[in-house]
Amino acid sequence: MSRSRSPSAFDAGALMKPEEFRLLRDLLAQRTGLSFSADARPSIERRLRERLAVVGAPTFTDYYQYLRFNPRADAEWEEAIDLLTTNETYFFREDYQLRSFASEVLPMLQRQGAHRKRLTLWSAGCSTGEEAYTIAMLVMQSGLFNEWEVKIFGSDISKRCIAAARRAVYGPSSFRATPADAKRSFFVERPDGYHVAERVRALCHFGSMNLLDAERTRLVGRVDAVFCRNVLIYFDAHARKRTIDMFHERLYPGGVLLLGHSESLLNVTTAFELLHLREDLVYRKPHGMREGEAPT
Repeated sequence: MSRSRSPSAFDAGALMKPEEFRLLRDLLAQRTGLSFSADARPSIERRLRERLAVVGAPTFTDYYQYLRFNPRADAEWEEAIDLLTTNETYFFREDYQLRSFASEVLPMLQRQGAHRKRLTLWSAGCSTGEEAYTIAMLVMQSGLFNEWEVKIFGSDISKRCIAAARRAVYGPSSFRATPADAKRSFFVERPDGYHVAERVRALCHFGSMNLLDAERTRLVGRVDAVFCRNVLIYFDAHARKRTIDMFHERLYPGGVLLLGHSESLLNVTTAFELLHLREDLVYRKPHGMREGEAPT
């Protein structure tokens, strides 16, 4: 006679206890800056449950211990981050801000950098690459930097997103706000989707990066502008402050920081000055700041 087997946590689906949620939430915040409120517990439980079976962790406490101490934890962090981050994006997102960037910010950067003949822009939290490629298209359309060295750097904590950005092939959902002339000019239609034109791809460079990793962010070097849109809303207050201070350090004096429409630096820092554009507000590192001077 066969013995009946009692259901395991893997069979039934492990439940996340409140104390397990707090442990994982604090570990995620420490490692990535991501902030989750108490009502996110069901969502995190649902998204991470499959990973318990993969790594052989019967409970979320065991999974927490795995992330902290297992020699293979780095690979599991990549999986967990992909499951917990939101990667919704598309070309020419928040077009009012992009119009201001093209018509007012780029001419300003051209004047400021005329002695260098080098333009470096950073899409921080670039997801699958649409924002970085959009920035490159705007630079090309401006005609202001034809004889310059131009580099657009795109970074994201998700290696899966960076791989998609480097592939540079997109489907219909990425084009919901793309002007028809830009689609004709900067993409090549093929059976597997729309490929970003090679002349646009040549300006863009992608890498996986945790914005809280000071050693990695220094590799970006000095930049003229940072796009960090709809990223800081997922960070806790400490991570926001660290990230903004890091952007301030990376920017040339006179360089600008562009945030999402629901984000601001209120109560975060006074190191930036507010720059009023016709359709937007952006943050500028004051011209008087010395290289390496710490923000307050």
